[in-house]
Amino acid sequence: MTIRGENFLVGALALALLPLIGLRIVRGLRDGCLPLYRTYITREESRGRFGVLLVLHVLSFLLVAAVSADLLLNLGLRNAL
Repeated sequence: MTIRGENFLVGALALALLPLIGLRIVRGLRDGCLPLYRTYITREESRGRFGVLLVLHVLSFLLVAAVSADLLLNLGLRNAL
């Protein structure tokens, strides 16, 4: 089980992004405000948009976690798809 250099680099970068995405999700749930480009979507203004944006953040967290695990642990998910 060897890890190629580029797999390690990209996997480590993806792993480093997870706390940032997670922090954004936690702040959104706690404060009711999520950033979207240069504006903010609040839960009070638009529940639907806020919910969709929160779901997109959670999906991006899961996708980045899967990519990181695949590259660092050689799970073979890329070959299975």
